[in-house]
Amino acid sequence: MNDVAIGLVQLSGLVQGRYARVSQRHDLTPVQAKLLCVLLEGPRGMAELASVFGVEKAALTGLMDRAEKRGLARRTPVPGNRRAVAVTLTDEGRRAATAFYEEIHAELEELVATLTPEGRGHFEQAMAEIIERCGGC
Repeated sequence: MNDVAIGLVQLSGLVQGRYARVSQRHDLTPVQAKLLCVLLEGPRGMAELASVFGVEKAALTGLMDRAEKRGLARRTPVPGNRRAVAVTLTDEGRRAATAFYEEIHAELEELVATLTPEGRGHFEQAMAEIIERCGGC
C-alpha cells in the first residue's frame, strides 16, 4: 500500500473505533446507531434502507425487529401501497438518535480540531471530492 492508502486505512480505523465506542455508550450497536441517524433525516422505505445499508430487504428485517422491540423505530403501512412500509423513529428513537449524533459529532470534530483553518478546508474539499466521485461505489 502507498502512504495515502495506509493513511486512509488508519483514519478509517480511528473513525470506526470512535463510532463503536460512542454507540456502546448509548447502548446501541454501530449498525443500530447508523439506522437511527439515517432515520433522523425522515421516514424511509425498507427498500431505500436496504440500499443505504447495502443489503437485501430480508436482511434488514432483523435489524428492524430489534429496533421495534426496543421502542426506537416503527414500521407503518404506506397508504395506497399495501406491500410497502415506511420506517420512522419513535419519540424515544429520536431522543436516542439525537443524543448519539451530538456525541459522535463532537468526537469526530476532535479528530480535526488541531488542523489549521486552511488545512481543514483542504481536508473537507478532498473528502467532498472523494465522496462525490465514489458516492455509488
